[in-house]
Amino acid sequence: MGKAFDPALIIEFIPMLVKYLGVTLEILCFSILFGTIIGIIVALPKLFHVPIARQIVTVYISFIRGTPILIQLFLVYYGLPAFLSIWDIDITRMYALYFVIITYSLSHGAIFAEIFRSAIQAIDVGQTEAAYSVGMKPIQSFFRIVFPQAIRIAFPNMANSVIGSLKDTSLAFTIGVMDMMGRGETLIASTAHALEVYISLSIVYYVIVLLFEKVFSVSERYLNRYHSQGISSI
Repeated sequence: MGKAFDPALIIEFIPMLVKYLGVTLEILCFSILFGTIIGIIVALPKLFHVPIARQIVTVYISFIRGTPILIQLFLVYYGLPAFLSIWDIDITRMYALYFVIITYSLSHGAIFAEIFRSAIQAIDVGQTEAAYSVGMKPIQSFFRIVFPQAIRIAFPNMANSVIGSLKDTSLAFTIGVMDMMGRGETLIASTAHALEVYISLSIVYYVIVLLFEKVFSVSERYLNRYHSQGISSI
């Protein structure tokens, strides 16, 4: 049973937890980076109606969206070593952080693929046809006409996904990663002041989310202003 509530410990615990913020942000940044790459690759078969590949990515997206991230984490942590052992590849000693990054990258890839696909399909096809009429090649049309507009449309949903993922990274401690949540669990074990630790964690996460929301809000306004200036200059 926990000890008597001590509000002073909340202030004491916060710096201890913030020391591990770098691990949390490392998971987030790498999973966003790899997830974006995966998302673009996965979106292509659905955009261009590629046979077989389209069905495969549809199943992949459906599975990711239909299962909890915690289950996905355990599937990667236990399943990937078992799968690779078929070819005598031993990754059982690989740092648990890498399994977390792989899991969250795959999760983001599925989410971003749908966001990218919807954003690109929202662009009027007439703009692409107009680009072709003035001599642009398909790749030029995509990166100069479609892609900038698609990013602006996709950005709010991507920002929401990033914020949600930041909070989900707290599950990394379940496979032994010493992030903020993992450090919080060790503090609880050593001090028996669980409530103070969880209040400290909630404060840290809340402040980080507020900062992210502010950065995304400013970035979104910049993208919209840039888009408006681009239209007015045409």
